[in-house]
Amino acid sequence: MRDSVPYRQAATPKQRDGRIDVLRGLALVMIFVNHVPGTVFEDWTNRNFGFSDAAEAFVMISGVSAALAYSGGMERAPLWPGIAKIWRRAWTLYLVHLFLSFWAIAIVFATWRFGGSITLALKDNFQFLFSDPYGVLIGVPTLGHQFGYVNILPMYAVLLLATPALLMAGIRWPLRTFAASVALWFIAGMTRFDLPAYPLPGGWFFNPFAWQLLFVTGLLTGLAMKRGARFVPVWRPLVVLAWGFVVLALVWLKWDALGSFMNRNLGWAAVNGVPWLFVAFDKTYVSLPRLLHVLALAYAVSTIPGFRRFADNAVVAPLAVMGRQALPVFAMGTLLSFAARAVKEIALVPSTGLDLALVVGGIVAMILFAAFLDRKRQKPVAARAGRDLSVPAEA
Repeated sequence: MRDSVPYRQAATPKQRDGRIDVLRGLALVMIFVNHVPGTVFEDWTNRNFGFSDAAEAFVMISGVSAALAYSGGMERAPLWPGIAKIWRRAWTLYLVHLFLSFWAIAIVFATWRFGGSITLALKDNFQFLFSDPYGVLIGVPTLGHQFGYVNILPMYAVLLLATPALLMAGIRWPLRTFAASVALWFIAGMTRFDLPAYPLPGGWFFNPFAWQLLFVTGLLTGLAMKRGARFVPVWRPLVVLAWGFVVLALVWLKWDALGSFMNRNLGWAAVNGVPWLFVAFDKTYVSLPRLLHVLALAYAVSTIPGFRRFADNAVVAPLAVMGRQALPVFAMGTLLSFAARAVKEIALVPSTGLDLALVVGGIVAMILFAAFLDRKRQKPVAARAGRDLSVPAEA
């Protein structure tokens, strides 16, 4: 029996939803800026205006995209071709992760050897190459050891491995699937259940058992979108509540008096037995304030009148083209961020002009790279008759 769903069935949309591409492109820009710490631009990314950051948005959007791209293969027999397509993508993510990890090592240690600065090699888990090189060399390909700023793709790959089962469950029982996802998030947070790290103690920074809730929420949203519906309907009181929480988070962070008051109350709640998962701002387990913020923000943005038309405007076309080429652009942005950090370390003296050149230059390079790939992809795609433009080529 299928769950009853609180939305109206409608015709399948014929046009690609540009909002997904624009928002994913914007997330890629903010991830790049955040991965070059110490610049004047990092104060203007979304993590400074709420409890969540671009990573949460990126994972949720990836869930939407995965549903649009892969759900068709889970609705008809035989299932194996659809499953294989998803798992090939997970394998691609694994290979890209290894590529980025070893190039990150190269850039970090080249900064030391040729630039005279060892700073980058002494943090973000690179320092363990000195104390336990054999353990690191085992841990990197087995995903147990992940370097800072190069650690989100393993989590995404694990979620893609589970995507066939999630899609089949989400298609048949969307509400039960969401409830099970919430339960897993809660259990993972309360028990600190995580995939193991190696050779270090502890677990993954991006815990798949917690982050799956964002991915599943996106997945169920994408499944509804493919039917021309919404997973969560537009309900005025809920819209007001969502925008209210987004504004509360902004004022909480920007008004010291309110921030101190609210933080003291969270501390009091923790001392008096409220589970830490509900009062912390932990990223590994996507604690409740972060979770509520990204969910409220996503819902609020989705209700903005005219946003879909705006997403198709030429003004935001650079973001859209990056969103369509998300994985290669993310990989390029990661390498450029390490290169930019290396330049800043070698330059030694902080400079607004240097920050401007590195950050803006990196974003422009990402846009040009995405445009090149997009043009290259459009030729074979245009030759395929009957392609459904509402479905991205890959998640």
